[in-house]
Amino acid sequence: MPQDREGRLAAAADSQLLELGQTHEVVAVGPGLGQSAVVTRLILALLSKITVPLVLDADGLNAVKRNMEVMVDRSAPTILTPHPGEFARLLGTDVATVQARRQDLAVRFAADHGVIMVLKEHGTLVTDGRRLFRNSTGNPGMATGGTGDVLTGLIAALIGQGLEAFAAAQLGVYLHGRAGDLARDDLGEISLIASDLLDYLPRAFRSRVTG
Repeated sequence: MPQDREGRLAAAADSQLLELGQTHEVVAVGPGLGQSAVVTRLILALLSKITVPLVLDADGLNAVKRNMEVMVDRSAPTILTPHPGEFARLLGTDVATVQARRQDLAVRFAADHGVIMVLKEHGTLVTDGRRLFRNSTGNPGMATGGTGDVLTGLIAALIGQGLEAFAAAQLGVYLHGRAGDLARDDLGEISLIASDLLDYLPRAFRSRVTG
């Protein structure tokens, strides 16, 4: 797609992005995009014009932090997957406040903006403002660059296979953490990297957890 000198999407990518967004069943936006005024405009255009489910992470979240009203009027589900620092920026507060009130803030934000919130970290929360799921899988070895991108892709893939958005977010978070736990058991926490989660996803799908 057309790019600027820094390798970020250029304004000329607008029509191609919108066409792609309208001709697919789900769109994942954010990882690796970078930040610029043009990128922000492109992401806001996607949010306002496409009518398929959209999973928003990383620089996609940075683009909407001053334009959150664009999410309220969407006709299709919007899933946000911030870590506590990204959520703090969305709220205009600090990480300590987010950590002290994770559940309350996540539920309220989801209800106010009509989104599904996936607030990552230990005991990841998934809420649409009414329902609340607290995940039990995952480990500290997953706190490394790229693991959140795997989650974004996994949730989008599950939606693309026909799952309802909230169910896809729940299952995606669970399987993501389960793959991380299986990888930890074989490789150890310290050495885990994001691509290990991809390698262990097949086992996560097949596995049963007891106890």
